Amino acid sequence: MIRSLAAFLSLFALTGCIFGDDTPDVLRFSGETMGTTFNVTVVDPPDTLEEEAMQSAIAATLEAVNASMSNWDPQSEVSRFNSSAALEPVPLSEDFATVMAMANDIHDASGARFDVTLAPLIELWGFGTRTPEDAVPPPAEVNAALDLVGQRSVLTMDGATLTKSADGVSVNLSAIAKGFGVDAVARTLTDAGVTRYLVEIGGDLVTRGVNAEGEPWAIGIERPDVAGRVVELIVPVSGYGLATSGDYRNYFEADGQRYSHILDPTTGRPVTHNTASVTVLAESATLADGWATALLVVGEEVGLPMAEAEGLAVLFITREDGAFVTSASRAFSELIGDTMLE
Repeated sequence: MIRSLAAFLSLFALTGCIFGDDTPDVLRFSGETMGTTFNVTVVDPPDTLEEEAMQSAIAATLEAVNASMSNWDPQSEVSRFNSSAALEPVPLSEDFATVMAMANDIHDASGARFDVTLAPLIELWGFGTRTPEDAVPPPAEVNAALDLVGQRSVLTMDGATLTKSADGVSVNLSAIAKGFGVDAVARTLTDAGVTRYLVEIGGDLVTRGVNAEGEPWAIGIERPDVAGRVVELIVPVSGYGLATSGDYRNYFEADGQRYSHILDPTTGRPVTHNTASVTVLAESATLADGWATALLVVGEEVGLPMAEAEGLAVLFITREDGAFVTSASRAFSELIGDTMLE
């Protein structure tokens, strides 16, 4: 599941600059990780915080997450699990176990629409590392791939161990690992005494405190339009994780039909509803990341009642008669204010 980078960040950060007696210091750190980019903004850091030490701590945190959950690193923990043909329980690191437990919770609550074992289908439909012979795979091939999909049926988690049911079963955490990476960096900052920050990786983010102007961090949610990048809505975010998932950057067309990279694990096929993007505000970026994907799979018609039942703060943007229509859960409206949605 490839995340659309759908959050524009309103950051006013200059590395190590002091603007005056009444203006706080602002530090900014950025780079590449998890196949995308990261940006960290720290406002009014503690006097004891050295910039180089903070940069090293952020880098070490991200390296640890990649070493555990990167499907692109053949030596990572998840890659070693995937390449092994063993069908015995495999001990997991604390971070891997934490993410898998959260993935299972979202899988169960979403009616199995969130699934970390989708790799065979992702490859089959040409959204992975290979280009398939047929743009639209035959039903027999879809059914064969589905035999290796279904994290509750092909994976067994018992405490901090994970067991696969057959050789070929694999785990892909790309729909939740970026959120976990955001939260991990946030914990690193908090442990260093930082109380005002924004951490963003590939559009997933978390904030704490207020920005340099003393206001909540202003985050722009992108309109899901392939024609250009336009902000649909700016929301104030402080103390929450945010993630947006969209279907409008990665798709193909065949015989006049559009096929999105968002795949339904229960059918093995791309989704067909008109929901173009889903934004979730949650207590952590990990939860926001996973739920944004799950709710995009089910779409607004099913997803909005699901969000209400789970108490999730969610914004749906749906295509309707050539335009984009927004709808929000009660929790989302309460967090940002109904007037901002008008």
